Amino acid sequence: MKNTHTAAPAKASGSTLLFRLRLVLIVILVAAVYYWSVQGMQFEGIQGTAGTVSKSILQGFLHPDWSFVYIAEGEDLLRGLLDTLVISILGTVVAAVVCIPFAFWASSNMSRRLAVSGSGKIVLSVIRVFPEIIVAILFIKAVGPGSFAGVLALGIHSVGMLGKLYSETIESIDRGPEEALIASGANRLQVLRYAVLPQVIPQFLSYSLYRFEINIRSATTLGLVGAGGIGTPLIFALQVRNWNRVGIILLGIIVLIILTDWISGWVRRRII
Repeated sequence: MKNTHTAAPAKASGSTLLFRLRLVLIVILVAAVYYWSVQGMQFEGIQGTAGTVSKSILQGFLHPDWSFVYIAEGEDLLRGLLDTLVISILGTVVAAVVCIPFAFWASSNMSRRLAVSGSGKIVLSVIRVFPEIIVAILFIKAVGPGSFAGVLALGIHSVGMLGKLYSETIESIDRGPEEALIASGANRLQVLRYAVLPQVIPQFLSYSLYRFEINIRSATTLGLVGAGGIGTPLIFALQVRNWNRVGIILLGIIVLIILTDWISGWVRRRII
């Protein structure tokens, strides 16, 4: 009994020492990575006009160009925000529909062969590799600049992430209803209709709304490369250093994102 009691504290002490040693090694590794990253940066000093430019930018943000909110005969803030909203909605709808077969393809519990689901996961990973702006540039070369290129860019890029989330949802379903239907003689389509879809659809809608919130932010930047939305007048205002117009555009983007986040969060809570 005496030996047992002395062995337990010794074992606990050894585990504590090993944990501390591992923690120290992790801290040293992280510090080394940060040091290596900083060493690769080349800082050439602050520009002489930095103070003047910063003051102009601040003045533009504090005194936004309210006349740009609505212009009856031309492009204005409201039209740009509406264009951005439409691009994000269409892109999300396209992705939410297109990614469903990819999600079932990548789900390990929907196939008896690991190679099938593994290839689906690889395809979704490849789609997620390219940022929206890169995809938008490719589509601009194919279909020309404008909102259509933005919708395609958001839709194709979102397929990768939504497909991954959908497949994880499918893999986590309760297999009880599926096994009961199979035991009663149901075919594969009936199992999918009555056992799988009722479990995954609420989560699919929740993920789609969450992706819509992300696409709103992404759609505001696609216009910087000519893919439509509020980013187009924003890049024009930045090029001519019209900081008052930049200020009102950024203010409009903030309001749009806050409203969509609030509405999307409320709908998502109602669904789940």
